This record gives sequence, structure tokens and C-alpha cells, in this order.
Amino acid sequence: MIPELQTPEPAREQTFWSYEDLALFAGAWIPAILAASLLVRPIHFSNQGVTQTAFQMLIYALLLSILYLLVGHRYHQPFWRSLGWRFNFPGAWICLLTGPPMAIGLAILATALHAPSNSPIPGLITDRSSMIAVLLFGALAGPIFEETVFRGFLQPLLAKSMAAWLAIILTAIPFALLHGPGFAWAWQSMAIVGLAGVIMGFARHLTGSTAASALIHVGYNSTLFAGFLLQRSV
Repeated sequence: MIPELQTPEPAREQTFWSYEDLALFAGAWIPAILAASLLVRPIHFSNQGVTQTAFQMLIYALLLSILYLLVGHRYHQPFWRSLGWRFNFPGAWICLLTGPPMAIGLAILATALHAPSNSPIPGLITDRSSMIAVLLFGALAGPIFEETVFRGFLQPLLAKSMAAWLAIILTAIPFALLHGPGFAWAWQSMAIVGLAGVIMGFARHLTGSTAASALIHVGYNSTLFAGFLLQRSV
């Protein structure tokens, strides 16, 4: 009699960080912004778009370093893998293709909600260098950082003490608030960003991978940027 081959179940995600770590990370935002402001101030950039992008990149780099100290260094665990950055997950192609139609659909919804045209992108792009800087930040660096923080760090922590759907929604709220200043706190625009966060949160939950939500985020932002360039050229 041939013994059955049993396929081992995939290991469950271990969220070992705590709400104390979350409080420490939240408290680091204002010092990181002040430090980035002091570091960028003496540097002369070619235009305001590049200056603002460098400022945002530096804030994100400082906060990512702090997050590494809280998660990777403090607990002696692999940083990226602990925060869900796994690229071998089901539905990768679906996630890759979800961003563009999601961006178009939410743009139609924004029009239906009469969301004001107050995107921060037009004011930042004045020449080729600012366009490249904003593109790299908005379509790549920004999504990687934001997905690491919100869907990689915050959402799994909340999911330990509440239902997954509630953790997804609660994670989408600060995600939307982060983008509030860029949209002049227009509730329609923030609702759209929050809804995008919910969709990316469900992708993170269903696949167990932060890379899944990041793929959607990159596709979403890239489509919005492409739409801006197309509209500008008309």
C-alpha cells in the first residue's frame, strides 16, 4: 500500500510587533518631517517639484529606517519578509492588471461625486527633471513605502485583535488622511483614496503578500500619472 503524500499547509503569518511599536512609529512622524526639512533646506534643487519630491523621499527614508529599527532590529527578524513582502503568491497577474481599471473606475466615481480638480501633480511638474522625479516617487517609491507601512505593518497588527474586514477599513482611514494635504482635504478625493486603500487591503489579506497590494498601487498611480500627461498634451 502506497502512503499518501501530504502537502504541508503554508505557514501562517506571524505578526510579532505590538501596539507599543505602532505608538513609537506614529510618534516618529513629526521628528522625521522636521529632520527632513532641516536636511533639505541647504540643498539647492533645480525647481520646486524636485525640491518637494526630495523632501518627501527623505521623510519616507527616515520613517522606513525607524520602522526597520522597530520591526527588524528590535525583534531580530527579517524586515521585508516579516512585513509581508513575498512575491510568490496566488493571483499575481490579477494584481498586476487590477491597478489601471481600478484607477479608471475610481476616477469616474470621483467625477460622479464632483470631486474638485485639486491634484498636487500639476503644481509640481514644470520641466523634464521634475516630471521624472514626480514619476519615480509617485509610481514607485511612494507605493512601496505606503504599502510597507499600511498594509505590511499596520493592517496585520490590527487584524490580530479584530475582524480582518474591520482592520482593512481602519487601515484605509490613515492612508486616506496621509493624502489629505495634497487634495486640500476635499472629502470626495479622500473618500476615493480610502476606497482604493480598502481594495488594496483586501488584496493584501487574500494573498498574504504586501507585494500584491503594492502591484495594485503601482498600477493605480501609474495610470493616474499617465492620464495627467495625456490630458496635459491635449
